[in-house]
Amino acid sequence: MFRLIIATLVGMSALSAAAQMTPVGLWKTIDDNDGSVRSEVRIVENAGVVSGKIERNLDRNAKPGDRCTECKDDRKDQLVVGLEILRGLKKTEGKDMWESGTVIDPDNGKTYRASLTPIEGGAKLQLRGYIGFFYRTQVWVSAQ
Repeated sequence: MFRLIIATLVGMSALSAAAQMTPVGLWKTIDDNDGSVRSEVRIVENAGVVSGKIERNLDRNAKPGDRCTECKDDRKDQLVVGLEILRGLKKTEGKDMWESGTVIDPDNGKTYRASLTPIEGGAKLQLRGYIGFFYRTQVWVSAQ
C-alpha cells in the first residue's frame, strides 16, 4: 500500500512538471542589451497553434499610443499594446518545442521565423528568431 501511494505521488509530480513545459501563459520579455523588462506577452493556444500578443508595454520610453509604424503587413500602424507578435507556432512532435511560426519585432518591423522552447522547468522561455541562417535568441521569464 505504501509503495502504491509513493508511486501515485511520483506520477502526479511528473505530470505536474510535464504540464509546465508549455509556452502558454504570461511572459516578461527581456531586452537583449541591458536586461530590462520590455513588455509582457500573453501566449495562448488555439486548435494546436500558439500565438502571442503584447499585453503590457513596460519599456521606459513607451508612450500609451505607440504604434508599430515599421510593420509591413496587417499589423502596420496597430497599437503596440495588443499587437500579435507571435503567430502560427506548432508543437514539434516528441519535443518541448514550438516551431514553424513567426515573430515580429515592433521596434523595426522585421519578421523572423520563430521557435519557442520552455527551459528551466518552464520558468523561462527561449525564443529564437531566424532570418536565413542567422538567428537572434531571447530568454523570457514567466510572469505568473
